[in-house]
Amino acid sequence: MNSQPPRLLAGLLISLASGSLVAADASLGVGAKPPVGAEVILDGTRQTLDDKWTYWAGPRFASSLPIKWQVVDDPVDGGKAVSTLEPAAAGGKYGAADIVTKKAYRDFRLHIEFLIMRAGGNSGVYLQNRYEIQVLDGDKGTHGMAAVINEAAAPVDVYNGLGKWNAYDIVFRAARFKDGQRVEKAMLTLYFNGTKVHTNQPISQVWGGPNSGIDGGNDGGKGVTDTPGGLKLQAEGHDVRYRNAWIKELDRKEANTDF
Repeated sequence: MNSQPPRLLAGLLISLASGSLVAADASLGVGAKPPVGAEVILDGTRQTLDDKWTYWAGPRFASSLPIKWQVVDDPVDGGKAVSTLEPAAAGGKYGAADIVTKKAYRDFRLHIEFLIMRAGGNSGVYLQNRYEIQVLDGDKGTHGMAAVINEAAAPVDVYNGLGKWNAYDIVFRAARFKDGQRVEKAMLTLYFNGTKVHTNQPISQVWGGPNSGIDGGNDGGKGVTDTPGGLKLQAEGHDVRYRNAWIKELDRKEANTDF
């Protein structure tokens, strides 16, 4: 992991009320506000959920519109959030009831907050409906929290724990192609609760097979194609809650996602 920028070395603080790590930099971490030009994609309302999202109709899809994910109480701040708990995904059937933005994206800056209600709660944030950033209570390593799934573990543990809000802040650059062949891998930089845990991390493939997202069944996930994709959130039969999600489209001409 690259060293922290000075603004973060000076910017982290401990919340005395909750004992959780938060970022003093208002552009990162829990509660970060959308910048000019960003699109709010989750705000705790049913209207935004229905307007901005739909189901991913992959090979295991087993639900139906309207979206069955529920707008529920925010147990911390008293507002509203969206819960992944849907019966169609019971037993860990990812791909059965995952939701994806109606809009597809290439390069972007993403902020999203999540809260896991019970031990072992599992979900995932999928960039371009391909590349999973893990959301999983109680696991570490390349399958643990804030991992670029199966490729890069978060080198530090800054998870705030069950029943508390956490935030991912990501700049993502899509794979680049020439004459139909991939010449540059997808890449991201990720802050977890205001701490940088991945810097210009390349992503080699899609993991999880055809039920995981775009290109998951293409050459074992190695056959990444040159198509944009939506932001996807995974249902695995657990109560994981999401709120305050926004995205801003970028055009990263150089292979650099650091911020």
